Amino acid sequence: MENKKLMGKGFAPISQAEKRTQSPEKPQSSTINEIQANLSGYFADIRDPRVSRTQKHLLKDILAIAILAVIGGAEGWEDMENYGIAKQKWLEEFLELGNGIPSDDTFRRVFERIKPEALEKCLNKWLQTIMGSLKGEIVPIDGKSLRGSYNRNQGQSTLHLVTAWASEQRLVLGQVKVKDHSNEITAIPALLELLDITGAIVTIDAMGTQTKIVQQIRAKKADYIVALKANHPTLFSQVKQWFQEKRVSQLAQIEHDYYTSVEKGHHRTEKRYVWAIPLTAFGGLYQQRQWEGLQTIVIST
Repeated sequence: MENKKLMGKGFAPISQAEKRTQSPEKPQSSTINEIQANLSGYFADIRDPRVSRTQKHLLKDILAIAILAVIGGAEGWEDMENYGIAKQKWLEEFLELGNGIPSDDTFRRVFERIKPEALEKCLNKWLQTIMGSLKGEIVPIDGKSLRGSYNRNQGQSTLHLVTAWASEQRLVLGQVKVKDHSNEITAIPALLELLDITGAIVTIDAMGTQTKIVQQIRAKKADYIVALKANHPTLFSQVKQWFQEKRVSQLAQIEHDYYTSVEKGHHRTEKRYVWAIPLTAFGGLYQQRQWEGLQTIVIST
């Protein structure tokens, strides 16, 4: 790998002192006692779907055992009950468990009736306390089809998920199910609404390159890198034409950053070239103001 210049001139200047203060700090690992104390507390806002006479176990106890069991590898209701029985002595240190461990049927009935959106929102808040700040961290948002989810006999279509991933901490921050890839545009805002991405750098492929999505990211105090392709034909053609005209003779006179890499594998050599060009060099782009916070155009070949 050869780095021709430091990638940074296309962005606002940053001093060395600022770089030290802005560098992402890895969050300190939470102790098991902190995790225990926090977990059940985050379920207080979830409405109990059961009638009063059937509430033999506290909702927060049921949810806490279920979540811990899944983290421990549980794949079904019986696994949750078995986990609770095996860990009962430990669970009693931070859960009430007035009537012992819930049965597998109790876990099933509760999760059949509870609102998944409410549960997901609470879990995201709990996860954020464990992870700490996402400042400076790359958060890719991407849609994927779940392999093996299609079942013709049961009339079950392929499951599509839009996922936000914390790259540094290697954790899934949130997921939203969609019917197909075309629904990602509506799913991404719903996913962003669930997350605290303050200080993060959100990356999205061309499907999610929408001005409203960019505005939502900025409103949540995060930065973005989005892919510009032919689904924005006017802007794409304008940038492409500008680069073709300037690359041969004039690009050297324009302040920019340049990076190249060489990778070898599978009996071939791949060279990649990247230019980071400040927005001011373009002299104005199509509907530029709608792309809130835009500072740099990055071109890769």
